[in-house]
This record gives sequence, C-alpha cells and structure tokens, in this order.
Amino acid sequence: MQDQIEHGMTPMHHPTLCKSFFQAGFACSTEVRGDGRRLDLIHASGHEHLAGRDYAQLAEQNIFTLRDGLRWHTIEAEPGHYDWSGFLPMLHAAQANKMQVIWDLCHFGWPDHLDIWQPAFVTEFARFAAAVAALVRDEGIAQPIYTPINAISFLAWAGGDMAHIRPMATAKGKALKMQLIRASLAAMDAIRAADRSARFLQPEPVVHINAPTNNPDLVKEAESLRLAQFEVWDMLSGRASPELGGAAEYLDIIGVGYRPASQWFHRGAVITMDDSHYRPFATILAEIHHRYGRPIIIAETGAENEMRVPWIRYVFEQAVLAMQSSVAIEGLCVYPVADYRSWSGDRHLPLGLLGMQDVNGCRSLFEPLALELRSQQIRLKGLLNNLPKQHAMPA
Repeated sequence: MQDQIEHGMTPMHHPTLCKSFFQAGFACSTEVRGDGRRLDLIHASGHEHLAGRDYAQLAEQNIFTLRDGLRWHTIEAEPGHYDWSGFLPMLHAAQANKMQVIWDLCHFGWPDHLDIWQPAFVTEFARFAAAVAALVRDEGIAQPIYTPINAISFLAWAGGDMAHIRPMATAKGKALKMQLIRASLAAMDAIRAADRSARFLQPEPVVHINAPTNNPDLVKEAESLRLAQFEVWDMLSGRASPELGGAAEYLDIIGVGYRPASQWFHRGAVITMDDSHYRPFATILAEIHHRYGRPIIIAETGAENEMRVPWIRYVFEQAVLAMQSSVAIEGLCVYPVADYRSWSGDRHLPLGLLGMQDVNGCRSLFEPLALELRSQQIRLKGLLNNLPKQHAMPA
C-alpha cells in the first residue's frame, strides 16, 4: 500500500477547500432519548467552557478546520427568541485562534416547543438558520460552511423507525427523512438569502453490506440496503423524491462518516479489516465521487482505545489512494476529537486526541495519535509538493 500511495500514476487531487486537511470535530448531539432525558454533549464534555483552550490546543497540532455545533434548544428556549450568549463566546474563540469552523445547526435535537412532524418545523428551522447566517456574517466571517441537519439517515432511523430518540416513532423513517430534507432545503435557501458566500456540508454514514453469493435473494436484499445509504444525497440533489424540491445546487460538499463497524454481513456480524470480504475504503470514496461529482470531506471517523492510531492511519492511506485517482477528498476529520461520556452516561469513551477535562479545566493530549497525525501531515505535504507543476499547491 505504501508503494501505491507514494507512486500513484493518475493526477492526484489537491485539496483547497479547507484551511487544514486534517480536521477535528466536537461531539455536539442534543437529542432527547427514549427516557425523556436530553443530551448536551457540548456541555457534558466541557467544551462549552473550554472552547478557547480546545481550539488553541488543536492549533498547536496544526489543525485549523473544525466541526462544531450550535445548540438550537438553548438558543431558542423561548419560541421566537434567540439567545446567543452560549454561541458567541465559541464563535469569538474560533476567530481568536484563526479557526475555520463548520457549524452544525441541528445535531439530532431541536427545541421542546416544536413538533417535527408539522410544517411549522420547516419554517422555524429556516428562520433559525437565517438568524445564524446573519449573525455570523455580521461578525465578519467570510464563506462560512454549515451543516443544516447532521446525519439525516441516522436520525430518520433512530427517531423514525427504532424509537431510540425523539420523535420516538416506529415505521416512520421514510416520512421523517423527507421532513428533514424539506427542513434542510428551506434552511439552505434562508442562509443563502442572508449570505450568498455560504457553503454546505451534508454528512451521512457510509457502509458496505456483504451477502453470501450463493443466495440470490440475500444478495438482492443486501444491495438494496447498501444503496439506501445514498437516499439523502439523492433527495437533496433532486434525483429522488423531486417533489421535495431538491436540486443539484443543494448538494455542495459531501460529508462521509466511516467507522470500524461500517461494514457487515447481511443479517450477520461486522466484517473485520483482515477479512477478504472487507471492501477498501478508497473504493467507497471513489463510488461516491463518481456518483455525484462533488467534493468530499471524511467528516466523521475514529475508533476507540488502542484502535485510534491504526484506524486513522488506514483511513488516511485510503484517502490518499482515492486522491491519487483524482477523487476530490478535501479533509479528514477526527470525530469526536475530545473524549466524553457515552450517550448513556455510564462510561468514559476514550475516542479522541484530547482527553476529558481535569479539575483544572485542562485536557491531556493522546500522544500516540498526535504523533500519527503529525506524521500524516508531513507525508501529505510531501506528496502535494512533489506533484507536477499543474497540480502543485497554490501560493
């Protein structure tokens, strides 16, 4: 694989979209669970009060592009009234540390007074998005990037089919997905009306599903399930359910979420990386790029515990292989970059580059991952600097 990376024969894509290719994301889920408890991971992880320190610590690692989130339920706790007191300090901390932030507007949660099934949800989300865009514009930030609704596929499954999180429905996943698409489209229109320079990242989980080739029915089922991963992007771009109003201009930057458990046997176990049935991640990236022709950010990736370093190494190598086949990979985001307690709150998840805050409000650095990222930064710079002149990094 090293030879493939270092000696690719096709023109290598040169990323230019983001301030840094290596990126970091802060967990910002705000969903309401089945037991009625609302999560707020920005608060629980300490990032609410440590944003300035967190951003500065990442800048020391040469990471200048981030994913972070607004907490709509705290900003609009009262209908129609926006309280920016929790968001502006984060925005100003990002500016002080020269960070480019991709802001999630809705990460699985919304204010209690809104019913997601009603048309008013679409209207109110668009109004909120417009207010955010106007505020960010007035703060002097040029060409911001927003994620209107994060991982629509997951939210539709968890909230519309499995009743794990609000709206706690079953057998309504498709209907919820379509409502979320309506809201995303309306939000993008509202943001563009406030700031024509804005761009949009649409992150979705990507998977591969394998079935025994001696059972045609299972093969057909597995492929149908695999192709369903494209439904959100197809809806946004107008390829599917055109009545929703999707069109090509709504699919801007594709975000890919990919984890060690993202491949499995149909009706069976996870496919491990050493299994001959495991599909190389580079080919998944290539399929997405060939399908849509849009730039891609690996927007959510990482592993737990001792898998953190080998996993990021694998994802980076596969990203480079894809880039050497002219696939437009624009960034790789370690997500989450800071440890937090699990959604159930019962255990600490050692996932990130930064540890949990200590009693002094400081985070430790997971040195093995930091060293790996520095090595990757050096390798990528060398690869890009050795490109033919027409592909070289602009000044």
